Formats: sequence, structure tokens, C-alpha cells
Amino acid sequence: MQAEPVQAPAPKGLKTAGVVAVVAAIGVVAAGAMVRRGDTQTAQAWSDARSVPTVHLVAAKGASASDALTLPGTMQAWNAAKLYARVGGYVSAWYKDIGASVGAGTPLGRIDTPELDQQIASARAALVSAQAHASLARSTAARWNDLLTDNSVSKQEADEKNGDLAVRTAAVQAARADLGRLLAQKAFSTVRAPFAGTVTSRNADIGDLVGPGASVQQPMFSVADTRKIRIYVNVPQNYSAGMTPGLTATLTTPDYPARTFNAHVIGNSGAINQQTGTFQVQLIADNADGALKPGGYAQVKFDVRGQTGTVQIPSSALIFRAQGTQVATVGADRHIHLRPVTIGRDLGPSVEITSGLSAAQKIVDNPPDSLADGELVRVENKTHG
Repeated sequence: MQAEPVQAPAPKGLKTAGVVAVVAAIGVVAAGAMVRRGDTQTAQAWSDARSVPTVHLVAAKGASASDALTLPGTMQAWNAAKLYARVGGYVSAWYKDIGASVGAGTPLGRIDTPELDQQIASARAALVSAQAHASLARSTAARWNDLLTDNSVSKQEADEKNGDLAVRTAAVQAARADLGRLLAQKAFSTVRAPFAGTVTSRNADIGDLVGPGASVQQPMFSVADTRKIRIYVNVPQNYSAGMTPGLTATLTTPDYPARTFNAHVIGNSGAINQQTGTFQVQLIADNADGALKPGGYAQVKFDVRGQTGTVQIPSSALIFRAQGTQVATVGADRHIHLRPVTIGRDLGPSVEITSGLSAAQKIVDNPPDSLADGELVRVENKTHG
């Protein structure tokens, strides 16, 4: 039996190298894990920092009692009318175009009415026929009344002839009224200015079908009396007591920025609009030179003083939600606090706050829609000009 060969023992240095390799591998794995954990923590910190919204603060500006009440207003003509075709037909002529000055009753256009003309001819014939029958009934009734005096006819027969005369007379009146109605309609075939003023629009061209038979009804002409201008202004309720007739004001318009126009209050709505909380006031201004344009916009400066205790903030700082109008402030702990406010005058880029804020108090400008009460924010101050 042959003996098995004896294996030589491994060199001592090789064992040491293996142990070192294993330890190194474990160290690499541990270092990688630590690096990944550090990266994860850094990424989480970056994400958390990004999730905190950044807000800008502006200071509420105190309003002075010397600030005049200036509000936007809309201008309208003293009298304005849109002239529609009262009768059906085709436009045969127009005499005045936009910008033309016209007097009361001036012809502006003419409408051909062939169907109405035939109805008038028929009504004239009906009137002649009714008059002829009435004339015959009148002479017959007269003869029967003469015969009744000597009892040549019965009272019943005389009454019948007199009744027939009454019927024929009523028929004449009806035929005359029908003809008058058609002639009155025919008078509308000439479109006239209802008052002195300026033609502000012309929508009729020769050949257009107008009147009740047209598929689309639109005014043929528009006329406005601009010698005086009405101005309508919505005034906050807290100023309504001072809006009395005779109160003076001055106007400025975008087309004449260096010019002012005098106006005065002539009336008011007498009620507060529940949706806007404003009080509508009507003013009047002379406009002999036509500088003020109906439908235009004006800044109206009333001869009253502003109220103390109010502040002005940018319109962009307002938050409109179901709880009402609010603004956002930031506490010392950098958390949001929503405060309800009451709006006074709307000044365009800014609004007047009558309650809920004090002067120099800082609020969030352009707050994000998702901003909630108690939310943590990052503050970045900026100056509001």
C-alpha cells in the first residue's frame, strides 16, 4: 500500500496578506456607507431648506389727514341715445357720419319701406270705403227719421237705420285710426336726431336690411350730447357722509395730463353696494370744447381731506379668501400670521386700509397662494417704493 503525499504548510506571509485584504475590504465598505449617509443627510437638508418659502416684507405707509380723496371715475355723456330702425325696410341713404354735429330733429338716414307703402295705400282705400258707407247710412237714417214723424215707418225701422249709421261712423273712425298708425310708422322711415349733439357711431350702409325684419338688430346711429359730462365715482362708505350735492372736485384725464377740469356733485345713489362696500356719486362737468370723452376714464380729486389712522399698502399684498380680505405678517419665530383687514380706497397700485394694520407694520408682499397661517418662512426684506 502506497502512502499519501504530505502537503507542505502555507507560508506565513501569505496568511497575513489575506487577513490584511479582508480588513481593507471591510474598511472600504464602511467608508462607502458613511459617505452615502453623509450625502443623504446633505440632500435631505437641501430639500428641507428648499421647501421653506421665501417671502418679502414691506412696511405699511401711514396716511396723512392732508391727503386729498382721489378716486377713479367713468365719464358719460349728458344725454346719449342709440337709434334703431322702427320700421322694416332697406337703407336708401345716410346723411351724417361719425363726428358730425347735429341739431334736434336733423335727418340722419332714410329707409325705403315698400311693404309699409302698400299697407298705407290699402288703409287709404279702406277709409274711403268706410266714409262712403257712412255717408249712405247717414242719408238713410235722416230719411227714416223724417218718415217717423208722420208714422210712415215704425220706430223699430228708424232705430235700425240710426244704429247702422253709428256702426258706419265707428268704422270710419277705425279706418282713420289705422291709416294714422301706418302714417306714424312711415314717419320713422327718416331717422332723426332726438336732441342736439354729436354722431358717435354709424352702423348703417346703403342697401342694409334694417328694422323688425332684420336678422340682427343693431343701432343705425348713436348720438351723444357732450356739452356736459356726467362722472360716476364709487366712494368708500366711510366717505359717503361728505358726498353732498355741491361738493367740488377736479378731474384729470390720461389724454390731457397737464390739464384739470372742474366738476361738482349733483347726486348719489343713496345706498351702499353690498358687494363692493362703496357709495356711487354722480358729478357734472362743463365740456364746451369737447375735451372730455364719454366712456373715458378720469381721476377725480374731491375737495375733502383724508382720514387719520389709515394706512396704505401695495395691492399685491392682499389675500382674498373665504374668511375675507387678509394680509400676512411674520412673527419673531418666522411663522406666518394672517390678519383680517378692512379696505378703504382703491388707489390702483395701492389700497387704503382703515382697520387691521398700523403704520410701519411689516407685511408680506406678493404672498404665494398656498401660504397658510402658522407656516414657517424665510424672510428676505426689500424696500417698497
